[in-house]
Parts: sequence; structure tokens; C-alpha cells
Amino acid sequence: VELTAATSRRYDGVPVAEVYPSLSGLTSLAYSNAAPREIAKLCDVVFLALPHGVSMNIAPVFIQAGKKVIDLSADYRLRDLATYEKWYAKHISADLFGQAVYGLPELYRKDIEKSRLIANPGCYPTSIILGLAPALKNKLLDVSTIIADSASGVSGAGRDPAVASLFCEVDGGFKAYKVGKHRHTPEIEQELNALAGETFAVSFTPHLLPVKRGILSTIYATLKKDIKLDDLHALYVSAYAGEKFVR
Repeated sequence: VELTAATSRRYDGVPVAEVYPSLSGLTSLAYSNAAPREIAKLCDVVFLALPHGVSMNIAPVFIQAGKKVIDLSADYRLRDLATYEKWYAKHISADLFGQAVYGLPELYRKDIEKSRLIANPGCYPTSIILGLAPALKNKLLDVSTIIADSASGVSGAGRDPAVASLFCEVDGGFKAYKVGKHRHTPEIEQELNALAGETFAVSFTPHLLPVKRGILSTIYATLKKDIKLDDLHALYVSAYAGEKFVR
């Protein structure tokens, strides 16, 4: 894989490693504010790390140019247009909406390989979906009892300055936020419903941890039938055997 371009309006002309020192020695690229059509001439695959509501303006340009697009925003994660517009904004590329493959390789690897538009999963949904997938596929859970308490590091809030993310605001604290109204909720329910083959709601509460990065999701549910702990563990080991991102 060869990295051919990195774009940014804010950091146009600034070396990537200057903005992200952890990448020092890994790339000599500088950010460019080149138009999408110009960037399309330089690459085969494009990662869009744009705010929700912005990717939908850019993705069609690369798709029309025959490129594979991996979108990190939520613009193509949901399959129902009305649900997206309820939680996010009006979608302007309806022709592409619903065509994207949900980019969780442990569940959709073959579809990802064939698709030109990949919707990268959200952070909380990734931890919750992978945590429940084997149990749901095997009909082990009473789905009406699922509760997910998730905690994220401060970097999950993005790079823009905000009082709530200041060191003095988060140090030594642990708090819930956006209770009952976090935008990852419909994404979590969409994928868990698909795995279980039935429609249900999930009690999801996000929390902010005073650490740089990472997510810990603690998930609770009632079993529909008895199963030994060793057998449950073996089920999960088997489900994720060979998966490099699951330990």
C-alpha cells in the first residue's frame, strides 16, 4: 500500500507528522487542499475522515471516478433514510444511500471485498456489536434485556477545542452523557436486530473516561437457556478464530 495524498483545509501545506507527531518517520507527506477530482487521479482507495453530513458531498465524486471509498463518518452507515435524517441531517446523495456495506470485517468481509462504498462503523457500535454477535447468532439471549454501558476516552470527542474536554474538566471524573439520545443508538440497534433476526431496542448509555483513547463496553443480558461458562467462552473463541482485530 502506498499513501499518495492527505487532504485538509485547515492544515494545507503542513506536514502530516507535524500535526500528528506519532507519525514522524512514517510519512513525508504534507496536507493538500486539492479538489476531490484531483485527488482521485492519484489513488485507488480513498478514506474520508470528514464530519457527518460532509462525506455525502464528497463520496459521489470518487465513486463516479471508479474509486473505492471507505467513509469514516455516519453518512452511509444506516440503511433507513428516514432514520438517518431523524438522527443526523437531510441526506443529499440518496442514490448512494443504502448501497454502502457496513464495514465490520468480522461480519461482512465478503461484501466489503466486492463493494465500492464502505461505511466504517462507529466506535461504540463496534465494541457492542462484536461483543454480542456470537450470542445473538446462536439465539442465546433474551434481546429485551440487553444493556450496554460504554466508556470512551476524550479523543472520541474530536480535536476541536471544547470546555467539556479540557483536562481540568475530565481529570478524575467519570460521567454519562447524551443519555437516551446518542446518535450511535440507531446504528447499534440496526446491526443487532439484523444479527438476531428480530426487532428490539437496546438500552445504551455512553460515558466519558479521563483517558486519551480507547473504549470499554460492559454489556448485560439475560440468557434464554442455560449454558456453561466454558461453552460460552468456546463459542466466542470459535466465532473470532483468525480475526486479527479481536483478541
